[in-house]
Amino acid sequence: MHKTQHAKNITDRFHELVNDSGDSLPEHHYDELVLLIEAGIDTALVERLESIANKLQKMAQSIRSDAERFD
Repeated sequence: MHKTQHAKNITDRFHELVNDSGDSLPEHHYDELVLLIEAGIDTALVERLESIANKLQKMAQSIRSDAERFD
């Protein structure tokens, strides 16, 4: 599922919960919530990718070091 659709699904569920409780919020707040959720997903993804990049860098250095000793 794409992050935008996922964020929309979460927001729709939250909207249902708010309505079921008898409360209401202006629609533009739900639009903002979608953006906030997308931003959270992006942040989590970037942090994970940075972690993976760091691991790959360490592996590349190890391989390079092993290759230098192989010669």
